[in-house]
Amino acid sequence: METVDEFLVAERSYSDDESKLSVGLANIHAEVPDVEANKDKILRAASIFRERGVNIAVFPELCLSGYFWDEHEDCLAYIREAVTENHADWIENDLQALIGDDLEAVVLNNLTAAKEPDRFFNRTFAVGRDSDYLADENTYDKVFLPGIEKDYTQSGRDDRLVLQTRHGRLGFTTCYDYLFSELLREYSMVAEVDAIVQIASWRAAGSRDYPGMNLRTDHYYGELWDYVMPASSATNQIWTIACNAVGRHGVTGSSFWGGSGIWAPSGHCLIQASRENEELVIVHNVDIEGAQDSEKDDFDYAFDFKQIYRPLGEGGTFTRDMS
Repeated sequence: METVDEFLVAERSYSDDESKLSVGLANIHAEVPDVEANKDKILRAASIFRERGVNIAVFPELCLSGYFWDEHEDCLAYIREAVTENHADWIENDLQALIGDDLEAVVLNNLTAAKEPDRFFNRTFAVGRDSDYLADENTYDKVFLPGIEKDYTQSGRDDRLVLQTRHGRLGFTTCYDYLFSELLREYSMVAEVDAIVQIASWRAAGSRDYPGMNLRTDHYYGELWDYVMPASSATNQIWTIACNAVGRHGVTGSSFWGGSGIWAPSGHCLIQASRENEELVIVHNVDIEGAQDSEKDDFDYAFDFKQIYRPLGEGGTFTRDMS
């Protein structure tokens, strides 16, 4: 671990094969309300990723705007200024200028305007050499909306985004989406992705109390993050490359869990960032496709599943094959 431009940086190598994916995860928090500070932070982190040979850099959910808060009118006024469309010049002149050499894409998430007044999409997009980063075919709008998010955002128009890269097929989820097993099953068994890129502002707090068993936790949601990432990776035999916000919300003081990391198709966690501190995590030369093939040499869950279930129509839903 070292400190570079005020960031703690953890750097590891999966293999010696430099043709494989090098990924960077920004386990950071957004300043709220301060878009300009967030732009500066993203640019500094992306510059470090580029200097360290990262191919794909991933940032947390709402990394430009930061998360919502309860004072609706104040929050809404801030969001109107924070939408991605208002910062296109920064993306195209400053951030996109870093693309090249090893750095192929910077994955960001922020709000974009919907057609309905004062409603927004929670949108993930990849800034690469192609300037059309907000085109429908290149973006993913969050599907499942918890709590306060329903006051501001609309569910995405489509439930999947798959991008074919030279490193493998990548699918995308945003925070709460990852808890819906049907979506992950569609990605793994229909779209046949190699990895899920999970973008999140996943909170830490949440109480669960089982007094008869002398068991209580005040960090239920954070612990859930640590449960579902390995389980979903293993049962779907896909990589999970997850980037979560960390630290406290600037208005509410609520804590985000952090714990950005990489989970192999076996379910094993290869690396995980701090749950308290901002940190940049870099893993070089990850053999996305090779490790997945190796798992399927033992048991191929998708193959066995499709022997029993068949697709229902043109969608991703399955039904038992009784023929």
